[in-house]
Amino acid sequence: MKQLIVTAVAALFQLSIFAQNYWQQELRYNIQVSLNDKQHSLRGQLALDYINHSPDTLHFIWFHLWPNAYKDSNTALAKQLAADKDNGKKSLAQEPGFIDSLQFTINGQPVETETDTAHIDMVKLLLAKPLLPGDSVSIATPFFVQLPSYFSRSGHNGQQYMVCQWYPKPAVYDRQGWHPIPYLDQGEFYSEYGRFTVNISLPSEYVVGATGTLQTPVELKKYQQLGADNNKGGKEQKYKTDAPGTLKTLQYTGDRIHDFAWFASKDFIIRYDTLQLAADTTVQVFSYGQPNGNKQWKNSTSYIKDAVKHYSKWIGPYPYPVVQAVEGPKNLSSGGMEYPMITLITSPGAGELELDAVITHEIGHNWFYGILGSNERDHPWMDEGINTYYQFRYEAEKYRSNSIFGGALPKELKKLTADEFQARIYNALNSLPAQKAIKTGSTGFASKEDYGMVVYIKTAVWLYLVENALGREVLDQAINTYYQEWQFRHPYPEDFKNVLEKVSGKDLTHLWALLDKEGSF
Repeated sequence: MKQLIVTAVAALFQLSIFAQNYWQQELRYNIQVSLNDKQHSLRGQLALDYINHSPDTLHFIWFHLWPNAYKDSNTALAKQLAADKDNGKKSLAQEPGFIDSLQFTINGQPVETETDTAHIDMVKLLLAKPLLPGDSVSIATPFFVQLPSYFSRSGHNGQQYMVCQWYPKPAVYDRQGWHPIPYLDQGEFYSEYGRFTVNISLPSEYVVGATGTLQTPVELKKYQQLGADNNKGGKEQKYKTDAPGTLKTLQYTGDRIHDFAWFASKDFIIRYDTLQLAADTTVQVFSYGQPNGNKQWKNSTSYIKDAVKHYSKWIGPYPYPVVQAVEGPKNLSSGGMEYPMITLITSPGAGELELDAVITHEIGHNWFYGILGSNERDHPWMDEGINTYYQFRYEAEKYRSNSIFGGALPKELKKLTADEFQARIYNALNSLPAQKAIKTGSTGFASKEDYGMVVYIKTAVWLYLVENALGREVLDQAINTYYQEWQFRHPYPEDFKNVLEKVSGKDLTHLWALLDKEGSF
């Protein structure tokens, strides 16, 4: 144990030296947005400070215009959906979406733009004056978004709104250069960290769940009181406005986050609790359920709290003041989608164990890739796969269950210890067909089934092999060091490997080579 501690301290020192050469860009957002619930549209104003911490002089800045992915059958999203024969989606939403009315300025002056020839959901801002290292620019633009009918993350289902990937957003510029990427259904994101202030105006009848902390005191108090009452059980109480027929504006703020999403419905059932994470740390816990939704949703705040407690213990403390989950309509893409401090859960038919598992998985994404901001598009295993390893650990400890097998597990497995149960589960998981290598990028899979089998399950099996090679105690120390050194940053696979080797004191080349292996291990 003494040698282990010495090794870990040495690793921290070496990583701190490395971190001195590390840089990343910084963003400060101020967004005003209003919802038109008759036209299902948004009208907004973006103001953004872009700080260039890189050693490079920038002559342009790439922006994502992701709502344009829903515009027609020629987008990368539409082509991906058409190519995947397993997903059952033959075309885009019945109601297309788009973003327009953009008039970019930099430091108050109009700026020339250049639309990407291949993807209408990307645009390049051409800087009239080069942006030197250490300098910043103020970027602003109005924007209008027509929300599509809901089928992939963002959209509306009647007058219920899932507002995701909705505002003009700079692409990441890191040590490997620019990362302008089109919106895809299979394949997630890579985003810069920053500070957000967002003001949302909408009819007063709506309940809103959003990234960040609600800064409107009257609304916050109402959510807390109503949510606490609903969390006690009994007849569910719905939110009622004191000023029907009027508009209200809610302000949310968040720091050290890379995205902002919000959800609105007149029918959300609010639940509220608190989690005492440490003597001086209390986290607010909200959930927003459907009035006739999953019956297990009554336990949603309990599942959220359990997830935060376990991940904080295993990986590192949850750093934000609020954590939330929203029960949305069934999604054709997945059982949920994560955003900083809030996650959308789309599993209306899930039983108790399954709902707990999917909430835990999506809450777990606050760590991977919320706090550890890896490139999900190129290295999806670094968030989905590592997160699945911890989800499986959670299910084994709490239920002696595994959501991949559901109710098909023999009853005698319930009598095993958690470690014995895990060994049996991973032995079975390794026999599943997973032909592609773990290192395959998101766009390298022909179907969602192949993507899930490799990125989620095969990576979890690989990390279990790492656990067996190092011992769980050493792996936990390494993951905690990884978390401490790389939180709110952009780690690459080699950074993760560097931490594991320094903390364990072992050469992991042979285990790392398995990331390139096709088929089972």
